[in-house]
Amino acid sequence: MAVGLQDFPAIPEIDGVRIGVAEAGIKKLNKKDVVLFEVCEGASVASVFTQNAFCAAPVRVCRSHLAQTNARYLLINTGNANAGTGQPGVENALKTCQALAEQAGVSVESVLPFSTGVIGEPLPADKIIEAIPAALSSLSSANWADAGLGIMTTDTLPKGSCREFEFEGKTYRIGGISKGAGMIRPNMATMLGYVCTDVAIAPDLLQQLLKKATDKSFNRITVDSDTSTNDACIVIATGKAGNEMIASLETPLAQAFEDAFTDVMQELAHAIVRDGEGATKFVTVEVIGAKQTDDATKTAFEIAHSPLVKTALFASDPNWGRILAVVGRAGVAGLDVDRVQLHINGFEIARDGGRSPDYLEEHGVQAMAPEDIHILVNLGMGDSADTVWTTDFSHEYVTINAEYRT
Repeated sequence: MAVGLQDFPAIPEIDGVRIGVAEAGIKKLNKKDVVLFEVCEGASVASVFTQNAFCAAPVRVCRSHLAQTNARYLLINTGNANAGTGQPGVENALKTCQALAEQAGVSVESVLPFSTGVIGEPLPADKIIEAIPAALSSLSSANWADAGLGIMTTDTLPKGSCREFEFEGKTYRIGGISKGAGMIRPNMATMLGYVCTDVAIAPDLLQQLLKKATDKSFNRITVDSDTSTNDACIVIATGKAGNEMIASLETPLAQAFEDAFTDVMQELAHAIVRDGEGATKFVTVEVIGAKQTDDATKTAFEIAHSPLVKTALFASDPNWGRILAVVGRAGVAGLDVDRVQLHINGFEIARDGGRSPDYLEEHGVQAMAPEDIHILVNLGMGDSADTVWTTDFSHEYVTINAEYRT
């Protein structure tokens, strides 16, 4: 239902990257379902992939290719995940890579395949191969909006983000797209995410920055606690801005880039939550006062994953006792429930482990009514904190997933 999701932004052209889009008819006719990214020679490429052991064939191929050479093309299809397909799935992914490599005049190892959609069905490789010429002929540095549409599955809107920042009189650009609405607890990145910048950054540092930004964005979102088989996030730094190669985080330009890059990653991650399947609420769960960050993280995720909490959020039901119950079972060692505090959208709900003496039922009703809800839990144990973002559970979520294949 796209809770508060903004219109697709005007992402600026990133020198060194061109994007092509085509219709292959993989699952539906007249739908953009094949996307190409063409990457200039010499660009730095960083990646994170799903930690699901049952990872999809394209993830396996991507990891293998990235270990051998630098990426020149990204080949993305929707409508079919090519997961749970065994060795034939790997062979089909390689078949599409080979076809693109031959037409583009690059090595097969420099092509990275990505797929998203239904699990367990053979990849229609021939349809994708037939669409490659059209995708190549449409390559343009201005195709961000069509690419955002082309990677959607159950998403209701395309998701994009961009930032421009200045440093010593020079303007630098970052732009990216993401997709995802269900099967979201990435445990690495997102379902699919692609971010490009014209800044020159050493590959090792770009990988480090991606890991840091992922932990602050895609690794802190959940819709339904399910980690996909196909999650992938790729960051491309073309170096076309002409700055001296950044090789250390200790430089002012590196710090300026990290701030803008993290903003883009968080905005893309938040967009996935706002467009969560059947979502009617965008929920920030912040846990403070923890003895260590891990305690804050696991408490926040326990709240975000609780079906009882999520259904109460959907109903705007101020059943705050469900949240306290989750805090109590989150497994925080040494938790003193008499020190726990709970606030929802600025209203103090619980204090000293029980109902706040200032709380009225009408406060709870007001707190739970908006589309954006902020749940703040203070464990009263220390100075560590963490935040995750999630949705409610609605009737529509069940309908979408019950009928996904049909």
